[in-house]
Amino acid sequence: MEFKRRIYKFILQLIKITELLEDKKTVDRIFISQIIRSVTSIGANYIEAQAASSKKDFINFIHHSLKSANETKFWLALIRDTNKLPKEKVNELLSELIEISNILGASLLTLKGKRN
Repeated sequence: MEFKRRIYKFILQLIKITELLEDKKTVDRIFISQIIRSVTSIGANYIEAQAASSKKDFINFIHHSLKSANETKFWLALIRDTNKLPKEKVNELLSELIEISNILGASLLTLKGKRN
């Protein structure tokens, strides 16, 4: 599967599962807002990287995408550990997100010439 489609599919899965949170509770509204912001930033920055005007810009956008993935991991772990959503489903999402992050990280190392 093309990587940008994989990211897009992941974003859709995460959005769908957040619909199970109760948006009447303050903490759930915060979780929803933060995780939707961070997960969509992964995709948005990756797409921006595809249209970058220089290698430096490309690296910058990939770096921002990775940072957003790391932030999303944090929010997903909080949601899992507060028992807001089924642990099994959240762990599946975390596993996919770790793979996406690893790909982004490896790409950055390659682009910066730091990969063996």
